[in-house]
Amino acid sequence: MPKGPKNKTHSGAKKRFRVTGSGRIMRRQASRAHYNEHKPSKRTRRLKDEVVLAPSDVKAIKNLLT
Repeated sequence: MPKGPKNKTHSGAKKRFRVTGSGRIMRRQASRAHYNEHKPSKRTRRLKDEVVLAPSDVKAIKNLLT
């Protein structure tokens, strides 16, 4: 039986989110893109790592990534 058309991955979402092996969605933290020179080093170090996406946003982002 023929299947319908495939859905395309959202180009913007695939650049901004990644799915872990266990299925969680990770995102970058805001306020680290530019003007870092005048921000405290403590703050930029804290914002360095990826964090797990908020549960309320997971459904929408998974839809964009599949």
